[in-house]
Amino acid sequence: MLPLGELMMSDSGSDDDITGLKPEEKGSTESVRKGCDPLVSTQRSKLQQRRAKLNQQINRELLLRTGAENLYRASSNQKVKETVALELSFVNSNLQLLKEELEELNSSMNVYQTESETLNVPMIPLGLKETKEIDMTVPLQDFISEHFGEDASLYLNEIHEFTTLRQAMRTPSRDESGQELLMEYYNQLYFLDQRFYSPHRTLGIHFHWYDSLTGVPSVQRALAFEKASVLFNIGALYTQIGARQDRSTLTGIQDAIDAFQRAAGAFLYLQENFSHAPSLDMSSSALSMLVRLMVAQVQECVCEKVILNMHEEKLNELLQAAQEAARVSDVYSLVLQAMSVPLLKDYVPFSWISMVQVKTHHFRALAHYYTAVALCDCSGLIGEDDDTREIKALVQIHTRPPDRLNFQDPEHKQRLGKAHLRKAIIRHEEALRLHGVCKMLRKMDILQEVLSQAHSRSLEKYSDIDQEDDFCEVAEAPEIQSHTQQKPDIKTPDFSAVRVTDIFHRLGPLHVFSARNRWVRRHAFLVRGEAGLGLTLRGDSPVLVAGVLPGGCAAEAGLCEGDYIIAVNGSDCRWAEHAEVVHMLKSCTEKGLELDVIGLQTQEIDRRTILSPTGDKESQSGGPRKQGRDYERSLWSWRSGAVTRRLGSTFSLSFGNFRESESIY
Repeated sequence: MLPLGELMMSDSGSDDDITGLKPEEKGSTESVRKGCDPLVSTQRSKLQQRRAKLNQQINRELLLRTGAENLYRASSNQKVKETVALELSFVNSNLQLLKEELEELNSSMNVYQTESETLNVPMIPLGLKETKEIDMTVPLQDFISEHFGEDASLYLNEIHEFTTLRQAMRTPSRDESGQELLMEYYNQLYFLDQRFYSPHRTLGIHFHWYDSLTGVPSVQRALAFEKASVLFNIGALYTQIGARQDRSTLTGIQDAIDAFQRAAGAFLYLQENFSHAPSLDMSSSALSMLVRLMVAQVQECVCEKVILNMHEEKLNELLQAAQEAARVSDVYSLVLQAMSVPLLKDYVPFSWISMVQVKTHHFRALAHYYTAVALCDCSGLIGEDDDTREIKALVQIHTRPPDRLNFQDPEHKQRLGKAHLRKAIIRHEEALRLHGVCKMLRKMDILQEVLSQAHSRSLEKYSDIDQEDDFCEVAEAPEIQSHTQQKPDIKTPDFSAVRVTDIFHRLGPLHVFSARNRWVRRHAFLVRGEAGLGLTLRGDSPVLVAGVLPGGCAAEAGLCEGDYIIAVNGSDCRWAEHAEVVHMLKSCTEKGLELDVIGLQTQEIDRRTILSPTGDKESQSGGPRKQGRDYERSLWSWRSGAVTRRLGSTFSLSFGNFRESESIY
């Protein structure tokens, strides 16, 4: 399994040019995608602003509690300990109130629902993870100066563009353009990782993200934490897009199905590629629960589509709707099990658990209701009078054959239908009871109306077929066999769908000018001799010195095999093609040419060691140093084992992929 950034690039073509533009056409153009205006007072923006403030308040209370606990442990004065203990009780009380308020905000499902007047059971959306604004200017400038040897002030526009993009992705719009914004930033993180995250040093940038449900902050220096948090928000935004669809139309239902399938794919991808999550919302248990929840909501939409197309006078369509409703009830039962594991039972909002319980009973009631209608009101299949097929369909829909019943007798069918209606009424009443227990669900008028209408419909149907002189009723109806015509298709994120250009492409081609390669830049003056320049060139972008003739002009100028030519007479040629550099070198006169080249630092060390008369170890001081990155990798690691592709390894550069054959000059 490859790291997320490299998997993202696997279908995107070249690492250096994703957009297909020629290098000279590339410019540091600012992204056209923008986030939402945080000052616009929409219901959703107010909710997000309140969430952000609560996250900050919870963070302050946690810091106060940590300080008080440290003081309590360090102090030996009993009076001080009593004072600190009293203060801790106040802090814990405030923290509990803040968490309850945040849970109430996270339970505000009404904000994300559709504005359609059609009655549909509300979906469960997920709020976005909040993050702090980060100023990356100084760390990136320092790295550009130290590692690439460039004037960092020339890259202020690129740094500003990247910072602006990160700021924009904090408030994505709730539509496809918001998803593209998150994807664009996520893809840029791949380039940032390759350019600036060296195995030899830490960049010193701390990423602050808050738990989506509790608001507890997490801080990491690892870029993988930033990638995972953005990926989590991609999934969360899809849940909001799915919840807002108008499911009274087939188009709206299909859009909701697609959104929830993509949300499930994002959470599943996150679960499979990350481990040791620093926040509970990205733990394996939480992500597994979220995947199941999204799959259940997809199944619910499928059931709604079947019901929308259903004709109540057709037996096979009623039985199909009953089986679809039973399937929805079953998958929500699995969601409830996932929410009840020890790690999550006190973490998942109570309103979520209540909503899942309500839906489990509501759709089981619908399964019994549609079966009852099929038994009582329908006499045959579409266009057929084949009683054998009808009886077979009625038997197969039950988990066990009904006892002592003859499906050819209309009275027996009506008794079984009445038994199913009794079960439907019991399930509806349980759904209404659970709805009344949860304060947040009681505020959702549309849910109350949906449950009440379904309950009333079952009661009316029961009263229509109830006969006072019927003393031969079936004691209990069998359960409905669940089945679906459309299984959920979990869609993993397609990172190549949003094509971007590396913001820092002016640093040079990524396979050479990356953080994993350590280079030394040199200046050489080259004069053409009688035997020519005495060097062999290969490839382009940048052109490689594949060989140097001993005693030739290039050797006397200090050029070495493996050097890359990055400038000729002050003209930058990092992105230049082979023919362009050859043309520049052929213009060499008796006055000579000024070349800027870079070479592997290990090559420089070897060359200095050979030239040193003593061969002392001072020239070998360029070994790699670990500065705490191993600790963070252990906290936030990939499940990829050793199968990690390292672009442009310092010690093994491939020369086999160049487009031009080598030329001798």
